[in-house]
This record gives sequence, structure tokens and C-alpha cells, in this order.
Amino acid sequence: MTTLASSRLRQLAQSSAAQKEAALEHCELCSEVIPPEHRHLIDLESRELLCACRACSILFDRKAAGGKHYRLVPDRRLRLDGFDLDDVSWADLRIPVDMAFFFRLGQEDRMVALYPSPAGPTESLLELDSWEDLERRNPVLRTLEPDVEALLVNRARGERDHYLVPIDDPFRLVALIRTSWRGLTGGKEVWERIEGFFEELSGKSKATEANREGTSWEA
Repeated sequence: MTTLASSRLRQLAQSSAAQKEAALEHCELCSEVIPPEHRHLIDLESRELLCACRACSILFDRKAAGGKHYRLVPDRRLRLDGFDLDDVSWADLRIPVDMAFFFRLGQEDRMVALYPSPAGPTESLLELDSWEDLERRNPVLRTLEPDVEALLVNRARGERDHYLVPIDDPFRLVALIRTSWRGLTGGKEVWERIEGFFEELSGKSKATEANREGTSWEA
């Protein structure tokens, strides 16, 4: 093999290795390569989710660790059986579609309602009285951690699914819908992916009675 050919092969090998390295996900704090399944931090100022390696996740696994800047997104997932939310109560929440998620903004001390759409997450007006009534009927909601946990509701196509999830789960659903939606109704593919999302979420979640006082709500 000539020197020129040998040099060219080395260049190609280095280029291929660099492309593979670039395709891998990295911790956004220390740049360590991370696996597809990893934890996230939320930047409380920008509201951005940051990918985190195991070491950084452990470092921030205390509420005081990130000060007022970062919070580690927990991995608690609960399927809320017996959730008390009838059609009238849903209408009172003023959500224009059949899927939404709710979480508390800690710095502003207010509840936010967002719903997925082909354009991304859209905020809906949430009356405080409506949320307080929902919380009273479903005590598990009092355990929602501000900024990092959400109530995810799916009433599409006759479903009645209610989950307490890490805040990154609803945003994964938003991304799925935004990238897969076609036409006015979404198309077959997006609904198959939505169904798969909730099947996967159910498999990861602990079944919990939503409206019983004193129930263990740990994951």
C-alpha cells in the first residue's frame, strides 16, 4: 500500500470516528458522552432542559445543589388510577384539545397549563379555582414538585389517562407530535407514535390511587 493511500485511509478513519463521536449525546455540563437513557437538569432561568451524565446527576441530586439556577428532574412516574376529573371539570380547565400537562412555576408560584400542538407547546389560561378544586379531589397533586414534575392528561380518542411524570416526559410528547403531525388530523403515524408513547409510559409507571389521603406516592 502506498504512503498516500495509507494516509488517506487514516484520514477517512479519523473522519468516521469524529462523525460517530459527534452523533453521540453529551452531558451539557461536563461534555461526557452519555447513553440514550439519561437524566436532565432544568435551567430555572431559561426553562431549558439540559442532558446530564450520571456523575452530574448525582451531584445535583439535592435541592440545594443547584441553588436557584439548576434543578435535577426526578424520575418518579405514577399512573394515577381513580383520578377524579369528569367532563365538566375538564371543560372548566379551558383546554381546547384532549391532551395537556400542568406544572407549577416555582419562581412565579403559579400553575401553568400547556398542550401539545403541531407548532409546539401552547399555553392555555388556567383558572386557579379550577386547579385548586382538582387538587382537593386528587391529593396526590399536592406532591408535585415545582418546575420539575407535571400532571399529564390524555383524553384523546376516548382515553382517560392521568400520570404524574418528570417534566421532560411531556416535552418528549410535544416533540413527537410537532415532528410527526400531518394535515388536519395528524395522520396514522402520529397516532401510532402517541399510543406507543403512553404504552411505554405506563410500563415505567407505578400504579397509584390518586384520590386517597395517606397513599404512598413514591416511585
